[in-house]
Amino acid sequence: MRFDSSFNQKTYLIKLLLTVFFFGLAFRLLFFHSLPPHISPIFDSPLPRKSTVLREPSISSLSQFPEIVAEIEEDQLSPTDIGKCDYFSGDWVPNPLGPMYTNETCDLIESHQNCMKNGRPDREFLYWKWAPRDCDLPMFDPQRFLNMMRGKVWALIGDSISRNHVQSLLCSLSKVEKAVLVYHDEEYKSKSWHFPSYNFSMSVIWSPFLVEAAIFEDINGVSSSDVELYLDKLDRVWKDQFLNFDYIIISTGKWFVKSAIYYENDTILGCHSCSSNKNFTELGFGFAYRKALKHAMNFIVSSNHKGLIIFRTSTPDHFENGEWFSGGTCNRTAPIKEGEMEIKDLLRVLRDIELEEFKKAASKSSRTGVNFKLADFVPLSLLRPDGHPGPYRQFHPFDKNQNVEVQNDCLHWCLPGPIDSWNDIIMKMVVSG
Repeated sequence: MRFDSSFNQKTYLIKLLLTVFFFGLAFRLLFFHSLPPHISPIFDSPLPRKSTVLREPSISSLSQFPEIVAEIEEDQLSPTDIGKCDYFSGDWVPNPLGPMYTNETCDLIESHQNCMKNGRPDREFLYWKWAPRDCDLPMFDPQRFLNMMRGKVWALIGDSISRNHVQSLLCSLSKVEKAVLVYHDEEYKSKSWHFPSYNFSMSVIWSPFLVEAAIFEDINGVSSSDVELYLDKLDRVWKDQFLNFDYIIISTGKWFVKSAIYYENDTILGCHSCSSNKNFTELGFGFAYRKALKHAMNFIVSSNHKGLIIFRTSTPDHFENGEWFSGGTCNRTAPIKEGEMEIKDLLRVLRDIELEEFKKAASKSSRTGVNFKLADFVPLSLLRPDGHPGPYRQFHPFDKNQNVEVQNDCLHWCLPGPIDSWNDIIMKMVVSG
């Protein structure tokens, strides 16, 4: 009897549970079928729901919508690592592709930098590219650059290194369109070019001191008298047209080492290594360089310039076993590693002044709203003693006599050559605004 009673109780419990279950099921079905159609009977789930991802359309599929393409390209150009990466710290790495132009495809290379035409026998120096350590640096894209620069005006202001650099830019851009020379001064030191298809202009302005200067030199650079520098007067050749340029790369440097007499308020202050009058106070080139840079930079950051201005530091020379006037040479054929070659004292003095004065000017520009940036190419340029013309600043110098003594150029850069990598960084700076 006890067994039957227990069994009956269990049977009754099971029947009760089944009744509740089916009653609940019927209620659920009846409830949800009675819901209005705009209410979805979906409850939150602990499992992630499958979602639809909208992908960016490819630019090729939007070719019929140029405005959209332009916006997408602009987004792709926006760097995500600006401010996080030091583009001036890195290494030279092999580049099997080599330069994007040659002296045969570009006829804008001045004879002193046309190393291939002048008979330089080695080619290894052409197959390297600059690689920052903390980020990627795309190679200069001439088509993209010209598209960005429609209707814009560029100027490179400074000495012969600026001329060297403008040739590099023009040769790289010639892969897309050849520039038309539209202006030159009497000595062909200042020039302007135009890219008709893009309404884009580029100029190089000869102003080796940035301040007013009376220079007494012949065509070979031989001085007949001390330079006269007016440290409180900017050179009007660039000052008067400064606001006409959307983008500017400005620099100076080694010309300040020349023997010079310094003026301020049209009064002689002193000199550096002056030969004409030993009674002048010897002030040193550093004194004049700081004064000139301070004046130029204060003018820049106090202006209403609305574009981008880049100050480029002085670049190193690589004369070894002497200087340019005492038989110095540069015969290396490959890049060196960091620490293998020290910065020369002259460059160290110039660069220290540049960095100090730029820091002061940049602080002021942050208040005035002028877009003033620094391009310190010293670290990467120092590692390329192989990139200069050396004896091949002249046409086939050893054809007649292998032992002839030739003046070397270990300051300027072969084209094509290491200076082309400057354009990779310049474009990155332009993209970042």
